[in-house]
Amino acid sequence: MEETARAIATKLREHNRIAFFAGGCVRDMVRKLPPKDIDIATDARPEEVQKLFPRTYAVGAHFGVIVVLENGFQFEVATFRSDDVYLDGRRPSEVHFSSPAEDARRRDFTINGMFFDPAKNEVIDFVGGRDDLKAKLIRAIGDPGQRFAEDRLRMLRAIRFATVLEFQIESETWNALQQASASITEISAERIRDELVRIFLSPQRLRGWDLLDRSGLLRAILPEIEPMKGCAQPPQFHPEGDVFQHTRLMLELLPENVSVPLVFSVILHDVAKPRTATVDADGRIRFNEHDRLGAEMTEQIMERLRFSRAEIDAAVEMVRQHMVFKDVPRMRVAKLKRFMARPTFEEELELHRVDCASSHAMLDNYEFLQRKKEEFANEPIIPPPLVTGNDLIALGMKPGPRFGEILEAVETRQLEGAFKTREEALDWVKREYGGAQT
Repeated sequence: MEETARAIATKLREHNRIAFFAGGCVRDMVRKLPPKDIDIATDARPEEVQKLFPRTYAVGAHFGVIVVLENGFQFEVATFRSDDVYLDGRRPSEVHFSSPAEDARRRDFTINGMFFDPAKNEVIDFVGGRDDLKAKLIRAIGDPGQRFAEDRLRMLRAIRFATVLEFQIESETWNALQQASASITEISAERIRDELVRIFLSPQRLRGWDLLDRSGLLRAILPEIEPMKGCAQPPQFHPEGDVFQHTRLMLELLPENVSVPLVFSVILHDVAKPRTATVDADGRIRFNEHDRLGAEMTEQIMERLRFSRAEIDAAVEMVRQHMVFKDVPRMRVAKLKRFMARPTFEEELELHRVDCASSHAMLDNYEFLQRKKEEFANEPIIPPPLVTGNDLIALGMKPGPRFGEILEAVETRQLEGAFKTREEALDWVKREYGGAQT
C-alpha cells in the first residue's frame, strides 16, 4: 500500500504539485507502526487529480476529496483547504483551497495534523503533533471549543484516541469537551454508533467507558445508563456495589476480542434494574422481570443508534436470556440441549461468566455448562429429526397445529436418548397418537 501511495505522490510531483501523506497515517508512521490506510494531501485541484489518474471517484469534490483507485487500494486525495463557519456541527458552509499550513490548522487534533513528505522522507509538523505524540497527549488544534463546535463528533474521536492509544486528553481540550458534551446528540446516530463501537471493541474499553462517563458523553448518548448509578443491589449477591459499578467490572473482565452484541449486552443487561427495583418487607431488594424489560430497552436503544438488525436481535436475545442460566442444572436434557443450541449461546455463556465473576464469583453453572459442552461434543447437539411431517402424513394424519406438538414430543425423547432409530420413534407415535387424525 505505501509503495502505491508513494507512486501517486510521485505522479503529482511530476506535474509540479505538492503531495504529502496526511493525518492518521503520519501519526502511525511517527510511532513506527504500519499505517492502516494512507491519505494524500495536495495543492492539485480535484479536477486535476481526476485527469491525472484513470480510476477515480468523488466522495466530496466540494471539499476537495477524490478517491484514487490504484493496484487494488483506495486513497483519498484531498486538496489543501481552509474552512468557513460550520453551521450544522459537521460540515463547513464553504471551503477555500489553501496551503499546507492552513490545512493543518483546520484539522482536529495535533497528533492528526502532521504531514509526511514521501520525497524527502520527513515529517512536516505545523501544529506540534510530534511533541504531543511523545507526551501521549490528545490536544485540539487551536481553540478546542471551536474545534468541537465545528464537528461534534470530534468529542467522541478524542475519547476514542485516548482509549485506543492510551493517551491523556490535554486539560483545555478536556474542559471544552466536558462543556460541549450535551451537544453530541446534534449529529447523526450512525456517526455516534460507529465511534462507540470503536471504543468498546478496543481492549482498553474500560478506559473508554470511564472517559465517556466523566466527560458527560455517556449520559448524553445513553441516558438510560445514568440511573444505574446508586441503584443498590442485594449485598449477598453483589458485594461489588451498585448496578453501574457491576457493569463497569464486567467490561473489565471481558476478553480482548469481543463482538458488538456481546459488549452491548454487557453494557445493557441490567439497564432495567433501576425501573424494576422493589424492596420486600424483609428488606430484600428485587428486580423482577428486569431481563424482559431490559431486552425491550436494549432493542429501543440499539435501534435509536441505528445498529444492524442482526446485531440488535443477538444483543436482545442475550439480555433476555441472561437470567435463565441460574436454572440450567435443573433443566431436563432436551430443554438444556435446545438452550445450548441457540446461535447466541456461546456469547451468552461469556456474558454469564463475567456477570458472575464481577459479583458473587460463583461459577458453578458456568462450569456445569462447560462440562455439558464436552459431553455433547461428539454428536450434533440437535441431531437430524427421526420423524418428519411427511412421516405423519404417511401414517394417515392430517396436517394441522398438532403436527408441531407431535414432532416436538418426538424430538424431546430423541434428545433425551429414548429413541435411537426412526423405527422406534414411529412405533412410539403410532402407540401414542394412533392412526389417522381428523
